[in-house]
Amino acid sequence: MDNTLFFGDNLNILRDRDYFPNDCVDLIYLDPPFNSARDYNLLFKDESGRHADASIKAFGDTWHWGDKTEDLYDFLRTDSGVPLTVRRMIDSLGLFVGRNQLMAYLVMMTPRLLELHRVLKPTGSFYLHCDSTASHPLKMILDSIFGIINFKNEIIWKRTSTHSDSKRYARVSDRILFYTKSNKFIWNPLHTRQNPKHVASKYRFDDQDGRGQYSLGDISSPHARPNMTYDWMGFPPPPKGWRYSKETIQELHDEGRIWYPDDKTKRPRLKRYFDENEGRIQDDVWTDINPINSQAKERLGYPTQKPIALLERIIEISSHPGDIVLDPFCGCGTAIAAAQKLGRKWLGIDITHLSVNLMKYRLKDMFQLEPKRDYRVVGEPEDVAAARALAEQGDRLQFQYWATSLIGARAVGDDTTKKSAKPGADGGIDGEITFIDGAKKDIKRVIVSVKSGGVGVEVVRSLIAVLTREDAAIGVLITLEEPTEPMRREAASAGKYHSPGWERDFPRVQILTIAELLIGATVNMPMQVGTFKQAERVKPSSGQMGLGID
Repeated sequence: MDNTLFFGDNLNILRDRDYFPNDCVDLIYLDPPFNSARDYNLLFKDESGRHADASIKAFGDTWHWGDKTEDLYDFLRTDSGVPLTVRRMIDSLGLFVGRNQLMAYLVMMTPRLLELHRVLKPTGSFYLHCDSTASHPLKMILDSIFGIINFKNEIIWKRTSTHSDSKRYARVSDRILFYTKSNKFIWNPLHTRQNPKHVASKYRFDDQDGRGQYSLGDISSPHARPNMTYDWMGFPPPPKGWRYSKETIQELHDEGRIWYPDDKTKRPRLKRYFDENEGRIQDDVWTDINPINSQAKERLGYPTQKPIALLERIIEISSHPGDIVLDPFCGCGTAIAAAQKLGRKWLGIDITHLSVNLMKYRLKDMFQLEPKRDYRVVGEPEDVAAARALAEQGDRLQFQYWATSLIGARAVGDDTTKKSAKPGADGGIDGEITFIDGAKKDIKRVIVSVKSGGVGVEVVRSLIAVLTREDAAIGVLITLEEPTEPMRREAASAGKYHSPGWERDFPRVQILTIAELLIGATVNMPMQVGTFKQAERVKPSSGQMGLGID
């Protein structure tokens, strides 16, 4: 199975057996969108007014109860193809929770979780990342799908520092629900470093023989063992006998692993060297992985971005190199990046072109990977007919995101200050490219307007007006339809942008069609820089993981 990014609804993609046959992936991690920043009291109010299908917009995560949700709810409760345990659980939750956004979220998640269980190998592991609000009902649904016996852990990840919450304990942690498909699953134990204070207090001895510090351990048996009651080197046996046989204790003696006291009333002890201690076994409370702060090098501006160290830990523990990792809600692609870094294969799905584009930029910046050459991208238009179909699906915003990506522009709204880009709220700007020009290295802007419907000369005039208002260097109109001759004349009338750094002129207003962009056309402009926050580049390393970060 090739490394692949999928654009589209993950339920439809997961149900496609050509892409996802039974038992085809080794590890699943998902961080499904849910609005953890809003007042959750609103989730338990019955919705009224205009119905809307549950959907995910770029950087938005509101789920609504609508006609589609109602149909899916009835299907999950009544269809014989749904496991009986799941039907009963959904019916019970519906009676308890009611028809609201939380229940809509659970209803829309359940068929996806069923498909994820289907595609997971018998030796595979499943990790669902969520917050405390939705973790309990999600766990009940997962118990009904995976079986309670296959629940392994509820991992607590401390994602932020303590802060003040009114009349409740500060919410500083996320939950990661860990399940397996069977009792035979991949498990690579991870040991954490010893606390330096613990090491200093326990490993207090050193014979200066090159073996390093050691502690002393008891070699008496905790249980009565009559066959181990022998004298050793003039020391009488403990009341319950020695812990080791005479042959074993002789070997330890020959290796210099036994400490002997001068006082025969005391007992010999075993030398336990620090260098031989693997450390403390990883527990289910993770406080040693810091969240991504505003100054972090790996920060890309995606609001729910998780630290790559978090995903590396999960992937290292629950998979082997060459295994397949799936993230069906991959956002900015941290799980994908971690899988690539650790030598795993990967599959990522997202419903927004904005996220797919971010992942493509990230893979290029970190690993110098290019689509088609190094991995597949499924679901993006590859010809004008497919582009027209995307535009006619009713979500012009997704067409805008895809079109701006063809010229390496940042879609307006894809930063941490804007939850979503709303049509009409962008002031006539759908995308932006930045470049540096002149002796003073001034930052200049290219503004982009995208049109998927009919166009005329007024569209070009509007772009020129925005260009003047924004004091931008160059304006680009991307259009699905062929421009008219008056449009081209109007664009030419806007004149040239003279680049002092390049000592040449560039057309101030440029028109590019989707057809031209699909065969390689580009914006005629100085070299762009800084349009996107670049991910850290990964380079080969001799370490355990095989790759390191510059």
